[in-house]
Amino acid sequence: MDGIKSVRMQTDRLEVRAATIEYIRSELEAPERLAALLEAHVEPGWPPGEYDRDAQEFFLDRLTEGGMSVAGWYVWYAIRRRNACQPSVLIGAGGYFGPPNEEGIVEIGFSVMPSWQGLGYATELVAVLVENAFSDLRIQKVIAHTTSENHASRRVLEKCGFSCVCRDRLSGGDRFEILSNENA
Repeated sequence: MDGIKSVRMQTDRLEVRAATIEYIRSELEAPERLAALLEAHVEPGWPPGEYDRDAQEFFLDRLTEGGMSVAGWYVWYAIRRRNACQPSVLIGAGGYFGPPNEEGIVEIGFSVMPSWQGLGYATELVAVLVENAFSDLRIQKVIAHTTSENHASRRVLEKCGFSCVCRDRLSGGDRFEILSNENA
């Protein structure tokens, strides 16, 4: 079966939930509304890193244009699941820049709140996004871009099986790739 199959995924410590138009609108208007919708604490300073207002508006526009057919092909929220000692917390966002292109390539990106960095959450998020992408039979390759100075992102990508293949002349960043098992 082709296409994203789920709007919720789980890792050892995370619930990863696909963004909806309602989630992104609430995030842009009032993070406390997003917290209520996700049933998770949203820390001051949200959103993290490059997942800024421009990115949120871009993803909102893509979801609005594409409707349900593109659900799951854009932003996913990484929520550290509640446990006996701690409540659920929105710790980051990641996802795809859209459905796969004609060559079966999809690009991912990710950002984690500073207070949750260095704890393996980005690696869990990227691993589940890659696994989810390769569950779509059209996907042949997942790519990501980062700068040579962003050592943490590079380590996350490498831990998840990506290889640095070239410097992107347009962005000046490095392009990382991972092939599906059928193409490895």
